[in-house]
Amino acid sequence: MDGQFEIAAIAVHHNDMETPLITGAFALLLITISLLQPLARRLGLAPSVLLATVGTMIGILAIYLRYTAETNAFNAIADVFINPPLDSEMILYIFLPILLFQTALTLEVRRIVEDIAPILLMAVVAVFVATAFIGFALYPLATLFSLTDITLIACLLLGSIVATTDPVAVVAIFRDIGAPARLGRIVEGESLLNDAAAIVIFVILLHMLAGHETMTVGEAAIAFCRSFAGGIIVGALLGRIAVSLLPIMRDIPLAQVTLSLALPYGTYVLSDQFVDVSAVVAVVCAGTVFNLYGPARIQPASWQFLHAVWEQISFWAASLIFLLSAILIPRFVEGFTPVDILLLFVVIVAALAARAVVIFGLLPVLSVFRMGQAVNDRYKTVILWGGMRGAVTLTLALSVSEHAMLSDEVSVFVTKLATGFVLFTLLVYGTSLKPLIRLLGLDKLNARDEALRTQFLALALSDVRHELETAARNYHIAPRVTDDVLKDYESRAEAAAAETNKLEELKDWDRVRIGLIALADREQQLVLEHFHEKTISGRSVSRFLALTGRTGDLTRSDGRSGYNQAARQPLKFGLGFRLAQTLQRRLRIARPLAIRLADRFEFLLVYRILADELVDFNNKRIRPLLGDRVADILQDTLAIRQDETLAAIDALRLQYPDYADALEGQFLRKAGVRLEETAYDEAKEQMLIGTELHRDLLRDVERTRKACHTRPKLDLGLKTRELVSAHPLFADLTRKQQKAIRRMMRPQFATPGEKLIRKGDRGDAAYFIASGAVEVRAPSHNIRLGRGDVFGEIALMTGGRRSADVVALGYCQLLSLRAQDFKALLAENEDLRNHVAMLTKRRQLMNLDDGETEMEDPVFPIFTEIRTSNQTGEELSPETVLAEPDAGETETEILTFDEADAQNDPSLMEKLSAADTVTATPEEPSQLEKDKDSHAEEGEEVQEVAKSDAGSVDAEPEKGGAEGTQPHSKGFEASAADASTPDQGKSEATEEATATSEPEETRKPKTKTRETA
Repeated sequence: MDGQFEIAAIAVHHNDMETPLITGAFALLLITISLLQPLARRLGLAPSVLLATVGTMIGILAIYLRYTAETNAFNAIADVFINPPLDSEMILYIFLPILLFQTALTLEVRRIVEDIAPILLMAVVAVFVATAFIGFALYPLATLFSLTDITLIACLLLGSIVATTDPVAVVAIFRDIGAPARLGRIVEGESLLNDAAAIVIFVILLHMLAGHETMTVGEAAIAFCRSFAGGIIVGALLGRIAVSLLPIMRDIPLAQVTLSLALPYGTYVLSDQFVDVSAVVAVVCAGTVFNLYGPARIQPASWQFLHAVWEQISFWAASLIFLLSAILIPRFVEGFTPVDILLLFVVIVAALAARAVVIFGLLPVLSVFRMGQAVNDRYKTVILWGGMRGAVTLTLALSVSEHAMLSDEVSVFVTKLATGFVLFTLLVYGTSLKPLIRLLGLDKLNARDEALRTQFLALALSDVRHELETAARNYHIAPRVTDDVLKDYESRAEAAAAETNKLEELKDWDRVRIGLIALADREQQLVLEHFHEKTISGRSVSRFLALTGRTGDLTRSDGRSGYNQAARQPLKFGLGFRLAQTLQRRLRIARPLAIRLADRFEFLLVYRILADELVDFNNKRIRPLLGDRVADILQDTLAIRQDETLAAIDALRLQYPDYADALEGQFLRKAGVRLEETAYDEAKEQMLIGTELHRDLLRDVERTRKACHTRPKLDLGLKTRELVSAHPLFADLTRKQQKAIRRMMRPQFATPGEKLIRKGDRGDAAYFIASGAVEVRAPSHNIRLGRGDVFGEIALMTGGRRSADVVALGYCQLLSLRAQDFKALLAENEDLRNHVAMLTKRRQLMNLDDGETEMEDPVFPIFTEIRTSNQTGEELSPETVLAEPDAGETETEILTFDEADAQNDPSLMEKLSAADTVTATPEEPSQLEKDKDSHAEEGEEVQEVAKSDAGSVDAEPEKGGAEGTQPHSKGFEASAADASTPDQGKSEATEEATATSEPEETRKPKTKTRETA
């Protein structure tokens, strides 16, 4: 195939064949394929079983007609089937990219990611296990029977060829019996990726067997990883390029389909011939990217048309590759000996054992470590027995038979056993799979479904009977005719009504589960309807479909708790959002975060609309079916979802009200365009307007649609200049000072519930709130802070650890300042330094637990000595100031020095114990006691005032949070650890708290405070 790992193929030339014969043979194959489909349905067999059987019969008939002595009239047409004008490389290049791409195009990518662990286990690990089991089981027998050319590498090569699976029959059966959807996804994902893994292993082993180069196990593993990872990169890149080209041909569906057809072929050739990576992996990855991002770039109708075309193309490709490969089976199995039968038996047992080890041994381990949901043993048995092999195995075997560098013994050994194994799986597994389903009882409805069936049937037949009566009256049909037609419906309705007691016999939670499953299925249908009506963007539709599918799965397994879990999941912030947030904080790249936030806005709006529509569905359809009690429970469940969704929307609207209005207006405009288009279509169908007028009106509609489908851009409002100039703390500073501050500040965006500061961590930054609200979770109470407040500064000043958690209550715009910049800012701005120094001590005192008498960390990293003097300059002792509050105007000077100064000056060291203290008189309580008492007495009043300033933001308390957290209660109790409110723009609550926390004696004298650095 490609470069270093090329599969050499011998091309078969057909110079003597005429084009009409080849065309006629191709037509015969297409007719055969079309006729086998209804026959397979009638016989209850998988189409692949009939294709293999008929293909083998065609091969046998062609050999007979070619070599019989009775006539040579059919020699020319027989040669077309015996030596088809396609070798193995051509079959792989023509058919394999189509099959891989179409499978990737139809996968629910977001759901596949959820089950990626079991899929990788079944697709990659299982291929290695099967290759090893088969190879090491065959090699001793090959040595025993003196097969000199059959080395261990040759046995492993055979194992890699038969490790691929064809899941079509199993997936179809799972859909028929109503198996959990995730089982079908696992089987489909297994087939898609195990083809890639098996072909990579096959190429490596074939390269070693042909003698090009010897490899150690480590070198082979590196080659595998390189080929696999390289294929992912190349496929993702080419897929993104193709998606980016789709808008160019937005209104030309035929061109879009043509581009999608070129993508798998171009990817396969480029990866295989030029980049030297796995072409199979590259095509799968390109199809996945196209599936994930394509719907957002083209119209819904065009995307549906593309899927329909690809379904037809893949049907032709899958059927033709199977039929062509089966035609060669007689040639491969010619000359089967008893030794070959024994070797085939070993292959069958080893393959079955390897698959059993993975399914029953390794798969349950994933559920133990919560990497996948548990699978019922009956379904495991079906997956085990459904491991049929198909066209890819036959094609790889054909490539071995055509390889010039391999000995005849190796070629015959591989092709015989691979072909025999394929025939066995198709004829034994394929024909016995449905009987196995019946034996395991998987084809029967469970009690819930049976009860629901009878109840729904009774209601449906009753509705049909009433509709028929109305129609008979409207069309003046004779009563005798009407009675004759209605007789059958009456009898069926009575029989169904007699069995409706089955539903009443079910337990309440079973009936609730039935209702929730109906809601999940209906929501999926509503998503598709909105997508078709173009009121929901292609950007969101895949996410919604994945969500509704996940909701249905969790509801089926866990009932109401599963439904609630799935319904709350999209309200959380995922990994992609966190990565975008990290980019903004670390590298100041805000665009990805703005896109994520805009996506969340759009998603929540549609999510709310879907919940409203489900409420209507519950009242009109589910209530008559399951009764008022169950419908009321479903109503409560939907009400909780509505409230939580609305709270998430309100949190965004509070921060970006204009953008919320723009999005809602855009949704209404989309709905209006759809209604306008529907009105014109109905008028044309009713012949009220002509074709030309209809086209002209639709052109106007399309122009309007293009205008309203461009989503407005979201400005996060994180420009440092605007945030600094608008912050109350810096609003009065000069432009030069603001510019200096901007160089140090970093804008930061916080989301609801995000923990901005953790108790016990080392302080590395202080935060200035530009907008939004946060909650400081102190040891004994919780405090809310809003615009203009500061938090996180105490740990920077003390050098200690954080003394409380700080959590964002809503979306917040913050300015963060690193520790060294914070200290530099205080050193340069005296007013700011005085303000922070004054408030920090008071708030740290307020933050003490009841019964605490000293603070965990000192107030200042710089120690202070307070000197008070009167008008004559005489220094007054603290006792004099307290005892004679009316002594006249005084001046207080705060002398500051740090620990380093104290260590160099012994006289300063002696003052450390007395620094920043005021000795109370015996009659007076200590300053600490007064502050704490004042704080306790004024708490309620402070809470009431602070509520109006900080506002209230709907946010669910974090699990494990401090007791007493009341998001909607009356504010906070004054202040918190690591929280300061600036003088400029500080709230009334803070001013009142400052006033009430000071003792009366220290408030009476008129003092003038000055700090000396």
